[in-house]
Amino acid sequence: MNTILKTVIIDDSGMQLKVISKLVEKNPHLSLESAYANGVAAREGIQNNNIDLILLDIEMPVINGFDFLDALERRPQIIIISGKPDYALRAFEYDVTDYLQKPITPERFDTAIHRAVTNYHYQRGENQSQDYIFVNSNLQKKKVIVDQIKWIEALGDYVKIVTAEQKILVLSTMKAFLKKLPSQFLRIHKSYSVNVEKIEKFSSTYVEIGEQRIPMSRLRKAELEKALTDSI
Repeated sequence: MNTILKTVIIDDSGMQLKVISKLVEKNPHLSLESAYANGVAAREGIQNNNIDLILLDIEMPVINGFDFLDALERRPQIIIISGKPDYALRAFEYDVTDYLQKPITPERFDTAIHRAVTNYHYQRGENQSQDYIFVNSNLQKKKVIVDQIKWIEALGDYVKIVTAEQKILVLSTMKAFLKKLPSQFLRIHKSYSVNVEKIEKFSSTYVEIGEQRIPMSRLRKAELEKALTDSI
C-alpha cells in the first residue's frame, strides 16, 4: 500500500517554494495540498484541514517558524527546511521529524520523507509487533526497541535511555517521554522510571536491574507491586 502524506510548504522565498514543490511532486509518498509564503496565511489555510506533514522555513516575516509552531493547536509532523544550521538544536526541542539545510539534495529529501512515512505508520498503531519508538538525539532520529529499554534517568532538561546496547541522551522531560511508552514503564523516583519487566529484585528503597541498583521512593512500593502483579 502506497502511503500518501498530505503536505504543506511554508517558505517566504518564491524560488525555494518552487524548488521544494518539485521535490514534493516527485516523491510518491507526498501530496502537495498548499504552499504559503508566510505563517499567518498558512495558519488560516490549514486550520480546518487534516495535514500530515509541514515543510517549514524558520526565517519568515510577521511570525517566524517557531512562533508558527507555538500557535498550532494540532501539530502534524514537521520537517524544518532552513538555510542555516543555527536553529537545529532548538528545532529538535519541538520534536520535529527532520532538519534539512538548504540547498537540499533529492537524496537527503527522500531520506527525510522516509522517516515521516515510518512515523506516520507508528503513530497510527501499525507495525506494533516491532514495538519501537523514534527519539531525537544528537540531531538525528534514532530507533529504539521498547523492550530493550531497562530504565530512564532524568538529567535536567534531558532524559537518558539505558538499554543493554547503548545509552541515549534525549532532550525531553521525564513526564513527556513516558507518554510515548507503554504501561510497563513505571516512575519509581523523581529521577528514574523503569521497565518493570526487567526488574530482578526490589526492596522498599530500590530496585535491581542486572547489577544496577536504582533508588525508589518508599511511596512507590505499593504501585510497583501492583504493576509487577499485573504483568504476570
